[in-house]
Amino acid sequence: MKLVSWNVNGLRAAIKSGFQSAVETIDADVLCIQETRAGDGMITVELPGYRQYWNNAAKKGYSGTAVFTRVEPRSVTFGMGVPEHDREGRIITLEFPLFTLVNVYTPNSQRGLTRLDYRMRWDADFLAYLKKLEQTGPVVFCGDLNVAHKEIDLKNPKANVHNAGFTKEERGAFDRIVESGFVDTFRVFNQEPGHYTWWSYRFNARAKGIGWRIDYFCISSSLLGRLKDAFILDHITGSDHCPVGIVLDDG
Repeated sequence: MKLVSWNVNGLRAAIKSGFQSAVETIDADVLCIQETRAGDGMITVELPGYRQYWNNAAKKGYSGTAVFTRVEPRSVTFGMGVPEHDREGRIITLEFPLFTLVNVYTPNSQRGLTRLDYRMRWDADFLAYLKKLEQTGPVVFCGDLNVAHKEIDLKNPKANVHNAGFTKEERGAFDRIVESGFVDTFRVFNQEPGHYTWWSYRFNARAKGIGWRIDYFCISSSLLGRLKDAFILDHITGSDHCPVGIVLDDG
């Protein structure tokens, strides 16, 4: 079962940049996307063979998530059940026979860290939500987590210590996710620096290899025996993020 996640940085723009052909190339069984910026009915995506589930923000043109899946889920829910968080359309949860999948678009702490306090509440509540789901079976969660966990996860760590996405608070929250039993799948297969999933549009950063790894697939440790691959599709363009994915044995 091939699972892929992609922050498309605005689905309307991504469609103009070849989103649908990219989806054909990716050939995922389940595709989770973030930052759709799609209000109800604003965007129609024709993807034959895929069921579609959308969670749009109350604010038009902001945030939002969607899941396109060839595999019918047992159930689908939206949000984490915390009103403070759920108005921004950031979570879709799908229950499959072998695991529960959570597609998440974590809030950015913003320039000047103006939203860091809120982000810390989000991180704590999200981890509690994951652990509650895990009480009934293994969990896979994926998406733009808006944090580079370790120094190898961004090109210039020293220059970004106090910037959104690399503060000690955000990295500490990711530490707690790992300490609670979730596994960063990419690092199971690759421990090398230089692998990124987001690049600023400024200064020709992508061409220069100046990026951050802030998009992840994490799994309950009980699924490690089924994990066959984890990858970054950095050759696929159309957004300032690239897709990431895993392959799980579903047999």
